[in-house]
Amino acid sequence: MRWGKKVFSIGVDLGQRRDFSAVAVVERVETVVFGFDHLHWMQTEEGKPDEWVVRHLERMALGTPYTAVTARVVELARHPAIRGNCRLVVDATGVGMPVVDMLRAARPGCEMAPVVITGGQGERFDRGVWHVPKVDLLARLQGLLEQKRLRIARRMRESGTLVRELTEIRGTRRASGRLRVGAEGAGEHDDLAVAVSLAVWMGRKGKVGEQRRRLL
Repeated sequence: MRWGKKVFSIGVDLGQRRDFSAVAVVERVETVVFGFDHLHWMQTEEGKPDEWVVRHLERMALGTPYTAVTARVVELARHPAIRGNCRLVVDATGVGMPVVDMLRAARPGCEMAPVVITGGQGERFDRGVWHVPKVDLLARLQGLLEQKRLRIARRMRESGTLVRELTEIRGTRRASGRLRVGAEGAGEHDDLAVAVSLAVWMGRKGKVGEQRRRLL
């Protein structure tokens, strides 16, 4: 017998004047297979590697006010299919913290974590805010794809855009020695990929403020 626990994560990448704001809803499925050991006359259970499905993708028009972004995110979080079973993670880099405050005030009905995306190494939790390297977020996403544990639901308008972003992400070493990871070339974007990577990161965490839990 198989039993699967489903949890949804909403990732929000906040754009600025020249960047899109993007939202991704990702489903994580944890599967346990139950059996019976007749030799030892006992029930057995075996956990399978978790699987992920990108259920919703949305890229908002350039210049969309953050009030409208907030309203849309709250609407998604309150959708009957995921309400009460979702976790929200918001890009708090740059202008992101005021939007985090607006979302909190709107009471979306799910656990929420602000994340500042950094160019450094190692994640940390400081005063209620996570600081996570972008290279770690995207590398984790690429790893799931390579292991064929992440699927992108078909018939979403932005599915092709997400696939293109994932194939165009590159890592370049700056003069300072730091590694920059993201879309290369003028006019290229990685907002959908970042939104999905945030949702996956959130789906693997324990409680929002749990700093020491090892990512699975």
